[in-house]
Amino acid sequence: MDDAKKVILLVDDDAFLLDMYTAKFEEEGFIVHQASNGDAALEVLHSGLQPDAIVFDMVMPGIDGEKLLKALHEERSIRGAKLIALSNQSDPAVMEKSKDLGIDKYIVKAKSIPSEVVSEVRRLLTKG
Repeated sequence: MDDAKKVILLVDDDAFLLDMYTAKFEEEGFIVHQASNGDAALEVLHSGLQPDAIVFDMVMPGIDGEKLLKALHEERSIRGAKLIALSNQSDPAVMEKSKDLGIDKYIVKAKSIPSEVVSEVRRLLTKG
């Protein structure tokens, strides 16, 4: 896979984590766009960005991960992007509900280091 051409939209209200994951993805050759919440993510998508993957937190002010997923499906604005929840929410019920909403992968932040997250996103993008 040619990572240099893969575009990732990272959505997280924690600026430190957003910057850390951005640095890790860019280090691995991805093109990264940031959004600090679900509202900002929708704005970026409405401006025409077509990411290969959207990596988002589930717990954010305003439009949280669940509402973002619903909006993406209602608007049909994802056009094949892989949807990856990256959250500290490890409640099995929340994880199952997210899967019902059409995510491709649920990653618990506390159980994964950034390089593992990048590897998992790469694997999902390679799978097609």
